[in-house]
Formats: sequence, structure tokens, C-alpha cells
Amino acid sequence: MDAVTALRAGLPVLLPTDTVYGLAALPTEEAAARLYELKGRSTAQPTALLAAEVDALLAAVPELPRAPLDALLPGPYTLVLPNPAGRFPWLTGGAPGPIGVRVPELPTLTRAVVSEVGLILATSANDPGCPSPSTLADVPAHIRNGCGAELDLGPLPGTPSTVLDLTGAEPRVLREGAAPAAEAIARLRL
Repeated sequence: MDAVTALRAGLPVLLPTDTVYGLAALPTEEAAARLYELKGRSTAQPTALLAAEVDALLAAVPELPRAPLDALLPGPYTLVLPNPAGRFPWLTGGAPGPIGVRVPELPTLTRAVVSEVGLILATSANDPGCPSPSTLADVPAHIRNGCGAELDLGPLPGTPSTVLDLTGAEPRVLREGAAPAAEAIARLRL
């Protein structure tokens, strides 16, 4: 089964991103529940929406502030932004709240998959607390076996995205990752 077919069937898939191999699904409540169960992740933990283009994010969550999206995306960042309409509560820890979004510089084949389905939810394809996978061989067997498809593009950098919380008066670094957070914060202040 190819990745687009698997996603449309509600199955999780393994996709290479700009940083690590990701466990992805359509952002429906049912597909998210399958992904969380497969990863062994608590539903109280948020998961990011991922799109191939900023406009796809804005189509799904039109209330997102445009300025930080234009300043940092596409890029190796996950931005936690206000979500005043409470969209996708199953991705925000089970209650309406801020939402994480990504528009990475995707490999061509991954970009084609994401563009075809419009929007996915994505998290690293590892067990909670374990290193992020830089190759498909690094993905735990139980996760690989539970996916409807996988796309192997060889080794990736292996450092996850930098996560910035932009819901307060000042940006907060939640995780230093693939790009320096200080550089992102400087770009936001221009």
C-alpha cells in the first residue's frame, strides 16, 4: 500500500521529514488515536499538525497568526501558537488550547504525499523518551509493523525540530533542536 492510500484509510505511516523519520496520520480523531496507541503516547501530550505549505495550515486553522508563520516557515521549527477556536482538541492534549504546527522543508517524495492529503499530524517515530530515528532501521519494530506504509529516503540528520512556544508575550524555547532557537527569535523580532 502506498503512503497516500494508507493515510486515506486512516492508517499511520512512516515518512522522512527534514529532520527525523516521523510517524504520521491524517489529523482525524480516529487516526490520531491509532497513532497515539502505536507510539505508546499519552493522549494528554500534544502532537503537531504538519503541512507542505503555510496556506494549508491556514486553511485548517485560519486563526493562526500569519507573521510567525511567514518569518520561520518552511523550516526546522515546530511553532506552538494560539488556537482560539479550539480546533483539533485531540492534538492539543485533549482540551482546547494552543496548537503545534510545522511546515518543514520536506524531501520531494514526502512533500508530494503531504500535498496530496493536505495536512497530517506527525511526531517522531520512536518510543517515548528514546532517541529520534535518523533511519527507518532506527524505528522500533512494533511501530514499523503497525504502519500501513513507509517511505525510506536513507539517513536523515536525526535532530528533531526546534520547538518554540509563541503563545505568550515573549517566545519560549521548549526544545532546542535542528536550528538555533536564538536565530528564530531574532527573525521574529525583525
